Amino acid sequence: MKIALVTPYEYPYPGGVTEHVSYLDRCFRGWGHEVKIIAPCAEDEEGLQGNVIRMSGTIVSLPFSGSVSRVSFSPRIYRPVKRLLKREQFDVIHLHEPLMPVLPLIVLRHSKTVNVGTFHAYREEHRALQVMRPVLQPFMDKIDGRICVSEAAREMVSRYFPGEYVIIPNGIDLQHFGGTHLQPIERYHDGRPNILFVGRLEKRKGFRYLMRAYPHIVEAIPNARLMVVGAYDREDKEPFVRYARMHHLSSVRFVGRVSAAELPRYYKTCDVFCAPSTGFESFGIVLLEAMASGKPIVATGITGYRCVVEDGQEGLLVEPGNERALAGAIVKLLRDPALRQEMGERGRRKAARYDWPIIARQVLDFYQQLVQKKAQDRLDAE
Repeated sequence: MKIALVTPYEYPYPGGVTEHVSYLDRCFRGWGHEVKIIAPCAEDEEGLQGNVIRMSGTIVSLPFSGSVSRVSFSPRIYRPVKRLLKREQFDVIHLHEPLMPVLPLIVLRHSKTVNVGTFHAYREEHRALQVMRPVLQPFMDKIDGRICVSEAAREMVSRYFPGEYVIIPNGIDLQHFGGTHLQPIERYHDGRPNILFVGRLEKRKGFRYLMRAYPHIVEAIPNARLMVVGAYDREDKEPFVRYARMHHLSSVRFVGRVSAAELPRYYKTCDVFCAPSTGFESFGIVLLEAMASGKPIVATGITGYRCVVEDGQEGLLVEPGNERALAGAIVKLLRDPALRQEMGERGRRKAARYDWPIIARQVLDFYQQLVQKKAQDRLDAE
């Protein structure tokens, strides 16, 4: 099968959708299918893998769902996309966030094959979709199969575009995050209880509530340590560094960005993983990473997180924005090694259901169903 994976986001800039596309590509090619990734790429991006087709090097930052997305608005890609689709004759075109500007919309405009759309995002209200619905409906009508990564994502998109959606979740590289070969980070593997946060320091990630909770945690467990890992810069962390100094929290470690190879070692090192996000999460890939690592979780009970973690099973869920509840849940787990072990094992078993080959096979089966249906429809029309 000849497959196009289309993403509106800069590739290979780190992000959940980029990672999703990358793993699908890896699995499909490993099974013998021909795959092309069509994406905006920066002009100075070097070393792109051979099956990536660069569409426009003009990248702009677009605020979206409490984060910043790097997309292309360049109209210059219109004709190149048209020529590309005519030349390649894909069997399936799989568009991720198909209503995002502008690449997926242009691809849908010119596509004459089986179109699949995956909806990743979640927010309680999406005014842009509400306002743009009449304009976007013809593009939605060209999508033969609609996938959502979670019930939260389906709840959002179906509110504006009712129809049939299948749930195929995000995946996890089980061996990468849960392999027995992984060793803890030596300098933090010293017997002190470690709390881990992974993510950017954006408002929606709720890190400020973890920082406000931390004095209460240290009061109960004086030798606790907080490790902060993520793609943030000096400006992002500065307010939290000041807060830590003001409250004499010398055990906060702002690690920053780490390599893909090193990240699983931080999960291996921690005793509790914390995800204090306040919203806009459709799924929570970091939760799966922690679960695959066999670590218990303290997270907020937002819609997207409840799709992954069951309160009292793989971890504890607390009210968003409640630093006292966050501190209490973390302290409870740090004081109870048996409970941490039990929750970690439950998480590891659940994460095994999300291993990427399992998820990619579900996606491929969906493609095949759609291709067969379209072929039958054409026969019936003759």
